[in-house]
Amino acid sequence: MTTQITETLHPDADGIARAAALLRAGALVAMPTETVYGLAGDARNDHAVAAIFAAKARPRFNPLIVHLARLEQVEEIARLTPLAEALARAFWPGPLTLVLPLRPDAGLSPLVSAGLDTVAVRLPAHPLARALLGAFDGPLAAPSANPSGRISPVSAAHVLTGLEGRIAAVLDGGACAVGLESTILDATGPTPRLLREGGLSREAIEAALDMPLASDAPTATSRPSAPGQLASHYAPRGAVRLEAMTALPGEVWIGFGLQAPGDDGLNLSPAGDLTEAAARLFHLLHEADRRAGPQGRIAIAPVPETGLGRAINDRLRRAAAPRS
Repeated sequence: MTTQITETLHPDADGIARAAALLRAGALVAMPTETVYGLAGDARNDHAVAAIFAAKARPRFNPLIVHLARLEQVEEIARLTPLAEALARAFWPGPLTLVLPLRPDAGLSPLVSAGLDTVAVRLPAHPLARALLGAFDGPLAAPSANPSGRISPVSAAHVLTGLEGRIAAVLDGGACAVGLESTILDATGPTPRLLREGGLSREAIEAALDMPLASDAPTATSRPSAPGQLASHYAPRGAVRLEAMTALPGEVWIGFGLQAPGDDGLNLSPAGDLTEAAARLFHLLHEADRRAGPQGRIAIAPVPETGLGRAINDRLRRAAAPRS
């Protein structure tokens, strides 16, 4: 891949205008959202969308999420079911992605949906992302701004570590507040189906809808129907061991809650708070990866399988999965 100079843009009017101009020219810009940094490209431009896959070395069968600023823009590319309308009223803008029926005249590059008749859509809440989407005034395809399968970026520095020289710019909006990718729901029918745990908890969604969520986890051989469903994903360079109560010799340990003396000083949440743990997860995985090195090992303490803990454990299981 041809190396290019990657600009770091300030979170001001000039930075937003420059980012929008690059996107209109078909270039790629990493932008902050409340979940993680996304690698944005014009979702209507075949070349730009293909460049996203190339920069990330992402499999072409893995669909992308389209980011928009306003609900009326969603209706231009997808059909809003009654379920989707209820979810949009409750949670947009925010860390929720909806898989919806794709309109035949949506005008999106077919690479975005990976040949499916559905499209994944989100309205992010981050003010800088919303400002950029407003300035661009169109749909942006934006998977996480990292090499495919690696740890998701929650700062501009993380983006540059993985993608410097491969993309045109990163719009620096500081650290991401939620720190986990969006929750993904299939809202094509009357019953919500959970496709990916994320920054919006199952309990919050079920309470808003007053109905349970069905889960639709892919098998090891099934084709992804939404982003973030590959078995090995969000992975450091070295091996990951889960449910660790302490580190073995040569391991970097990430704790949760109370830790024994002599640890590496990395803790998702000393207080055992799952919201704090979610926000810190990728920060600490990046730091542990740096300390451990390419052939190192990382041990991670147990995290409760409840609320945001389910999304955290989903990411950890994928980080620890065998790599192809």
